[in-house]
Amino acid sequence: MEITKLLGYLLAVLVGVSLGLIGSGGSILTVPILVYIMAVEPVLATAYSLFIVGSTALVGGIQNALLKKVDFKTVLIFGIPSIGAVYLTRAFLLPFIPEILFTIGDFSFTKPIALMLLFAVVMIMASVSMIKPSKVKSDENVPMQYNLSLIFLEGTVVGVLTGLVGAGGGFLIIPALVLLAKMPIKLAVGTSLFIIAAKSLIGFLGDLKGTQEIDWHLLFYFTLASIIGIFIGIFLSKKINGNKLKTGFGWFVLLMGIYIILKELVL
Repeated sequence: MEITKLLGYLLAVLVGVSLGLIGSGGSILTVPILVYIMAVEPVLATAYSLFIVGSTALVGGIQNALLKKVDFKTVLIFGIPSIGAVYLTRAFLLPFIPEILFTIGDFSFTKPIALMLLFAVVMIMASVSMIKPSKVKSDENVPMQYNLSLIFLEGTVVGVLTGLVGAGGGFLIIPALVLLAKMPIKLAVGTSLFIIAAKSLIGFLGDLKGTQEIDWHLLFYFTLASIIGIFIGIFLSKKINGNKLKTGFGWFVLLMGIYIILKELVL
């Protein structure tokens, strides 16, 4: 096995650790690892990310469900519009985007560059939400309330974003559940994993209609490493202060987002 691929599989463990610890960040790590270390083309990397993060989140979601930390009513309310938006985006919107968007002199602004820049913007937005101290205080004793229209709209927006850049959107889903459904944070993390799993895996089905050849061996080993990571993450979540970890991860994501912008446009 090549050293770069071995490194990629080792880093895949961090994808799962991130999902297990804070319920988000999986795709934020997966796409750059696939593109810059595993040499996967960016559009295909977003498809791989859907499968990897979706499979890993499903394992974590099942484990949380066994601990009664998943609200399946919310999975349906948030998940149905999100799943529909992901599938339609992958199957119809993404293929509709031209390979070359515009040209300035000798520089061509291509679809892969556009997707990586969009992904970098998502990373920076995610990092800000992770670094900033949360003003949301969830109370286990407060009954949950459902703002159906807002949850439906949020699910659709996150679904389109997931379809375009392969981001599971946990950093958007968890605050939405806490704010819009008054859901306790631990229940929101478990519920988020099920939503991420459903929309990511169904979104991946939209790519099976395409002409790109999928490397199933790479997908299997990367996903296996990530699943190992989520068990490590769930174990560590009982030992590590989640707020401090989230802040540190936020700074890492911010630096990665800036690096991707510089690499695509300058380096």
